[in-house]
Amino acid sequence: MPRRASPRATTGAVPWRCCLRTASVRRPRFIDPFQPAEVRRLVGEFGSPLVILDCERVRVQFRKLRKALPGVDLHYALKPMPHPAVVQTVIEQGGYLDLATSGEVHLVQRLGVAPDRCIHTHPIKREQDIANALAFGVRLFVADNPDEVRKFARLSGEAELLLRVSFRAPGAVCDLSRKFGCDPEDVLPLARLAAGLGIGVRGLTFHVGSQTADATKHVEALTASAKLIAAARRERLGVLDTLDIGGGFPIDYAQPVQDIGRFCAPLRVAVAKLPTRVRVIAEPGRYIVGPSAIGVASVMGRARREGHWWYYLDDGLYGSYSGQLFDHARYPVEPLRDGEERLPSVLAGPTCDSIDVIAENLMLPPLKPGDLIVGRAMGAYTWASASEFNFFPKATVVAVNLRPGDTGSIAPWPP
Repeated sequence: MPRRASPRATTGAVPWRCCLRTASVRRPRFIDPFQPAEVRRLVGEFGSPLVILDCERVRVQFRKLRKALPGVDLHYALKPMPHPAVVQTVIEQGGYLDLATSGEVHLVQRLGVAPDRCIHTHPIKREQDIANALAFGVRLFVADNPDEVRKFARLSGEAELLLRVSFRAPGAVCDLSRKFGCDPEDVLPLARLAAGLGIGVRGLTFHVGSQTADATKHVEALTASAKLIAAARRERLGVLDTLDIGGGFPIDYAQPVQDIGRFCAPLRVAVAKLPTRVRVIAEPGRYIVGPSAIGVASVMGRARREGHWWYYLDDGLYGSYSGQLFDHARYPVEPLRDGEERLPSVLAGPTCDSIDVIAENLMLPPLKPGDLIVGRAMGAYTWASASEFNFFPKATVVAVNLRPGDTGSIAPWPP
């Protein structure tokens, strides 16, 4: 079974804290890290489990979305994959960042990101979270209730707000308007409160949810927000020159979804109808990193149970496959070997918990310890939400193709 390699013994394994620009190994050729031979080579070099992150695919996803939403500033949300290589790739592409915690603030600060390329979008924050973001230089925050607005009363002139509005989307896989956001009828009273406290209101924000089948709810929310902005402007309740339309842009997992250009077509029409002088921003996360990484696990052992082969992997639901629990995702999995014979099989994680089963009723070729299983579209809400339950370590993230023109560079993380 492949073992995790020691950083000291691993070629090019330089801690990311040294800055990824110096943590790379220059290769003479382009790397397609999702090809079987390259997967095996990376496992041989870095051990397993691995999450292989392809920064060239990050670039491709970013450009696709930018083309689908021309004129919209894309703020990558760090939540699904807070990896230094993703941050630097997005900034290199002219993108911005969406931060939600002090940990994310500290990460981008260490990477030398300019604070004016960041916004802080968590609707509920501790006073220390606000202080940390302000100390870094972030000036635009989000609030969705009177108590949260009042936290900024003593910061008049230092911070400005986007007011988060709730637009429910029952059809979304993850409905993000239940936990956060004020009702539309509460927007103007909230803006009046902020204005009375001397707090600048820059605009509105919403997030209808993730993995929606189409952009209908996005358009409804955008149209309603435009009317609220116009009403608030009439009352002179703030500058109101910004509308954050959130994220939730869908990607393929087991089932195909709409092409992003077609998905965003009605959004482009709605954006064109906004009041004048409104900057539109979006918060893509999953769309940027989901297709940009694969998970690689090794077979630890096997057993025959009730007519099925059970294969026990060194990664599972408490690790990189945590998104199957928390994010309602189902990752396409396949063995990195061929075989004409296919047998009923189960893939299980390494922990002692009986819930730790990745997939059942699969038809797989016979596998043996050391064989590799690859999970596709595993860049979002996988490693980020993994734990080390049972003391099984989280997967090492290996970033490949860190920079254009140096497409063969590699860096592992954490060291």
